[in-house]
Amino acid sequence: MNPVHTMQVGFSLPYLHAMSFSQRLIALRREHGLTQQGFSDATGIHVQQIKRYEAGTSQPSADALKKIAKRFGVTTDWLLFEEAERGPDEDLRLQFEAMGQLTPEEKEVARAVLEGLLLKHAARQWGGSSPAAAPPARAAAKRPASKREAAK
Repeated sequence: MNPVHTMQVGFSLPYLHAMSFSQRLIALRREHGLTQQGFSDATGIHVQQIKRYEAGTSQPSADALKKIAKRFGVTTDWLLFEEAERGPDEDLRLQFEAMGQLTPEEKEVARAVLEGLLLKHAARQWGGSSPAAAPPARAAAKRPASKREAAK
């Protein structure tokens, strides 16, 4: 079940989870009882373009995705991605759900920690070093104090 779609539209299309964009578009259109021309009229996208999307011979522009998402109350992520494609790994899902209970200040700390970890990972990838080759986190804490800090 797609919780984003269920929350926004009030109904669930559980059979849409392992589908391509074109298959999702067809199912969404049919769920609303629209012909291709009706879908075109509702979104302002030319009917020939709708036919290309449904045939899988053309991919929508960002503007077309926005029109479809706004008209049918779904997200562009829902249109484009499989359910597990954008969310956290299963082993982190519970921790991320629990973060909703944190205070705004605690959320900011968690965000900063995650950002730091991701930056460290990106730097390691750009530098070509492996995790084993990265300096231990404690080494950074033992750097000599600046002259100003040492004078305090």
